[in-house]
Amino acid sequence: MSSAAPPRRPAPARGPGRRRPSPLVITVAAVGVVVVALFLLAQFWTEVMWFDQLGYEKVLWTQWGTRAALFVAGFLVMAAAVYVSLQIAYRKRPIYAPSTPEQATLDQYREAIEPLRRLVMVAAPLLVGLFAGIAASSQWTTVLLALNSVPFGTTDPQYGMDLSFFIFTLPVLRFVVSFLMAVAIISGIGAIATLYLYGGVRLGDGGVRTTGAARIQLATTAAVIMVLLGVNYWLDRYSILKTENDRFAGASFADVNAVIPAKAILAGVALLVAVLFVITAVRGNWRLPAIGVGLMVVAAIAVGGIYPAIVQRFQVTPNAQELEADFIQRNIDATRTAFGLDEIETESYNAKTTAEAGALREDAQTTQSIRLLDPTIVSPSFRQLQQNRGYYNFADTLSVDRYEIEGESRDTVIAVRELDLNGLGGDQRNWVNDHTVYTHGFGVVAAYGNQIGPDGRPAFYEGGIPSVGALTEETDNGYEPRIYFSPKSPSYSIVGAPEGTDPWELDYPTDEEGGQVNTTFPTADTAIGPDLGSFMNKLLYALKFQSEEILFSDRVTSESQIVYDRDPRARVEKVAPYLTLDGRVYPAVVDGRVKWIIDGYTTSNEYPYSASESLEDVTADSLTATSTSIQALAPQQVNYIRNSVKATVDAYDGSVTLYAWDTEDPVLQAWQGVFPNMIQPISEISGDLMSHMRYPEDMFKVQRALLTRYHVDTASEFFSGQDFWRSPTDPTGGTSNTTLQPPYYQTLQMPGQDAPSFSLSSSFITGGTSDRNVMTGYLAVDAEAGNTAGEVAEGYGKLRLLELPRGSTVPGPGQVQNNFNSDSEIAQDLNLLRQGNSTVINGNLLTLPMGGGLLYVQPVYVQSSSGTVFPLLRKVLVAFGDEVGFANTLDEALDQVFAGDSGATAGDAETPDEGEVPVDDPTDAPTDPSAPTDGATDTPTAEPTTDPTDAPTTDVPAGDARTQLNEALADAKKALDDSQSALTDGDFAAYGEAQDRLQLALEAALAADEALGN
Repeated sequence: MSSAAPPRRPAPARGPGRRRPSPLVITVAAVGVVVVALFLLAQFWTEVMWFDQLGYEKVLWTQWGTRAALFVAGFLVMAAAVYVSLQIAYRKRPIYAPSTPEQATLDQYREAIEPLRRLVMVAAPLLVGLFAGIAASSQWTTVLLALNSVPFGTTDPQYGMDLSFFIFTLPVLRFVVSFLMAVAIISGIGAIATLYLYGGVRLGDGGVRTTGAARIQLATTAAVIMVLLGVNYWLDRYSILKTENDRFAGASFADVNAVIPAKAILAGVALLVAVLFVITAVRGNWRLPAIGVGLMVVAAIAVGGIYPAIVQRFQVTPNAQELEADFIQRNIDATRTAFGLDEIETESYNAKTTAEAGALREDAQTTQSIRLLDPTIVSPSFRQLQQNRGYYNFADTLSVDRYEIEGESRDTVIAVRELDLNGLGGDQRNWVNDHTVYTHGFGVVAAYGNQIGPDGRPAFYEGGIPSVGALTEETDNGYEPRIYFSPKSPSYSIVGAPEGTDPWELDYPTDEEGGQVNTTFPTADTAIGPDLGSFMNKLLYALKFQSEEILFSDRVTSESQIVYDRDPRARVEKVAPYLTLDGRVYPAVVDGRVKWIIDGYTTSNEYPYSASESLEDVTADSLTATSTSIQALAPQQVNYIRNSVKATVDAYDGSVTLYAWDTEDPVLQAWQGVFPNMIQPISEISGDLMSHMRYPEDMFKVQRALLTRYHVDTASEFFSGQDFWRSPTDPTGGTSNTTLQPPYYQTLQMPGQDAPSFSLSSSFITGGTSDRNVMTGYLAVDAEAGNTAGEVAEGYGKLRLLELPRGSTVPGPGQVQNNFNSDSEIAQDLNLLRQGNSTVINGNLLTLPMGGGLLYVQPVYVQSSSGTVFPLLRKVLVAFGDEVGFANTLDEALDQVFAGDSGATAGDAETPDEGEVPVDDPTDAPTDPSAPTDGATDTPTAEPTTDPTDAPTTDVPAGDARTQLNEALADAKKALDDSQSALTDGDFAAYGEAQDRLQLALEAALAADEALGN
């Protein structure tokens, strides 16, 4: 038998097969993924390397880890809740929906949505979850503070709870409740939309109808919302303690007796309505919860709104002073404590307004320390005389510090010679120069604050390149002058080279062969930035800075390090993101290194009963309005602040050190729990560094803003407001200036102090809308921290407030400036100084409590109006009461005011010896042609001299005064023309001779003018 082969089945027809992606598409996609990953890695991993090099990697990982955890938690909670709500609503949809016109329309919508339903039900939860995660991650500081809270040891006056509950715990509770309420509401909205679309909720003539499943889901969601609303009402009872009323901060009489009970009632009503929703979920009747919601709305209007308004209108307003007294007192006490004003020393000061001979005899030490050098004006002088090269620069506003020179503490104006690539010519700008040659600034420049050098220049005692002077001589090998980190530093530099390589970093120019001294950063023993030794690191930083040269340049070697984020403020902000930093960063030569010092604040806006202030508003003044190196604080409302941290940044290697300054601050203690071992104890501060720590300006500005109201200590005075003050506007800014006068660092002796101390001071004038500029108070804080290692001086931070009598007529700063400007003799002298293409600049108007009254001192600078412009100090204005003085020196001006003898010596008449400190020679550019150039005094000499004097050696006959005045002015004009011609021809000998003739002519003109009785 044979068997036949089974018939072959026909091959199935091949349908249209799916096309495989081409290799090119796969390659492009893969390359795209790698590129994106590399760019992300360039931002992520370079940050890790930066923090790791500084030793603050735990800060980064803690911050990122907390934010990531909160993001995931927020994302999952929101996404899961919305997803579950949508799924339940869809799965519990009715199988058969009644045939109605409404359902017919919905059928069309369902058919249109159905192809995308799965995608929408997944994408919608993911999208809202993404936003929720971002919102949750932004609360990382709130969560970490709550988890590491410490007790304040002080209770609030209403509930008797420790303040840590209000500052640490309450904010996180409010965040959690608000977040969960948002989750419940969004989930409910999603459920309603889905149920309506698929027939679970129907609208008809009989009202809203729901299926059993829809009723249970919506009622349960509503019950959760009501519970959360009730909790929110309950938390409102505590939050009301930090509200701002019209007159004061904190809960008022109406709040305590009406609003707080109303919040408790509303919380109970919300919980009752939640129970009604639960009953509805079980029994199926919407009538009860509907009534409950209506009841809650009525209660919110009547109990939460109308009742407190009635109490306020008919009980409080007619008896406000008596009923609000206890609550105002709570506000006064809390505000003073929260802003460090609780230990202020207040003293009545019956300031004299009559200047008497010898009045300053008891203030001799303070008189010798009066600062004449204005740090906001003299930066161009520093630049002209000490800049050395165009690629160096100084801040536009310099810093005031104090240094011990020859055993004596001297007020000092100091500046860092920073690298500024904008000073290079266009032909010098290329990648090699910008990032490998010009890598650092060089040295500091320091001048006496109370003495003036030749021709009105600053009296430098440290400067030059290489650095020479008193600061260099303090240490055996001088201080490290190289400035790799400063506010004006380039975006990044690459330093370091293999051993034996010729150095290529420019150190400083020299007259020796080669024209410059080069250096190489010592990578062997000092780290300054992340390592660039590996190819991967080069690649990442090339991507980060979008600079392929990093990858291909031969100057990027195995020993290279990259230096970036070089602004000291930016470095501290990154390693201490929980701090608010002071608007000023100032340099100091400390233990052989240049250190940038920054004050850090811990803040809160949750302190019960304390007044809230905008940091931006209260720290803005004329200085922050005009300076690029000093800034007002960022917009932030606070009602608690502490200068809890002092930070330093080494200008050479960029190392950042944080010191716990206010160890009693609970907020700082909480952050130390978050970042253990990141903040050094105060015992680690050396004596040299301690001597340069000072009371911070922005803290002082905040305190003076509060003291305009909170200098009163009784509720009745505060309620009336009749004794409120204000800080004066800066009178040197002109009549249109509305910015506040900044506080000033100066050495002074307050009444009750045993000796003068380095202080920060400000004044107060009458409050209200009146333009009356009369002194009402004077505030000073002992800003000197001492010079003992690890120990702050006993008096540091002591606030002293002088209160002038209510009927005082002591002129305020604005009135004094007006007296200066309107004095005919002063105006005439200033007009003479303005002749010949010159500009007169009024320096800072200092106020000092001296001679039993208030002494005002203002330096007057003169500078050319064009060409090479830098100010020189020519005159000094002084006022005491209504008496004013105007002379070449402070000593002379004081004597003019105090009947010919002030009783003290300022010492500025003698030009200090600048030793070997070199200065750039500015004689090759026009200077002030109308000002004296020798710094001579008004005292005639007994013998002829080769230098011109400030007064003629012979009297001017009265009868010939007019003729001599005209001749003197003609001589002055000719001398001025000759000066300009000599400068044009480069004949500096002739220029000097013409300047001498100009000086003599001006002196003769002044003498003739006096003879005419002007």
